[in-house]
Amino acid sequence: MLEDHAKIASLIHQAGEISGSKKLQKVVYILQKLGYPFDQIFHFHFYGPYSEELSVQLEELCDFGFLIENREDKGEEEKCHYRLSEAGEGFLSHYQNILPSVRSLTQKVMDQNTWFLERVAILLYFDYLPRNEAVKKVESIEKRTIQEDLERAFSFIDELRVLQSIEQPMPH
Repeated sequence: MLEDHAKIASLIHQAGEISGSKKLQKVVYILQKLGYPFDQIFHFHFYGPYSEELSVQLEELCDFGFLIENREDKGEEEKCHYRLSEAGEGFLSHYQNILPSVRSLTQKVMDQNTWFLERVAILLYFDYLPRNEAVKKVESIEKRTIQEDLERAFSFIDELRVLQSIEQPMPH
């Protein structure tokens, strides 16, 4: 029943810490698109793919005491940092191998800023379209995006797919 919660907790545990719920949304979506067993439903939102379900699960993990949430005031916005608590480690002990190792893949994604991950997630959201149409969609959604950003995002997606093929996720 709490398998989806355990997958999120496992991801945060493997990452060590995740800074920002928006970034967590993008990381989970990108990993899901790469074939990792995240089952949250995503819809297109202001900053690309977003899952209300994931937001609720993150809040519940904090309420259960499985995650430690540290809030940092960044002027106009507040940034949350999430890491696994001791109780969370106990919770995860009941879900051995709920998520394959995604450490190197997660690290590669976590090293990127949230703005860039939004572009990557949006491109993956429209991956059913021909590349030129996906580019037009991104440009119409986000006016600040330039061609170099998109080329970098496509290259990054290719790098992730290579890394994913090395880590070989469980069949979903």
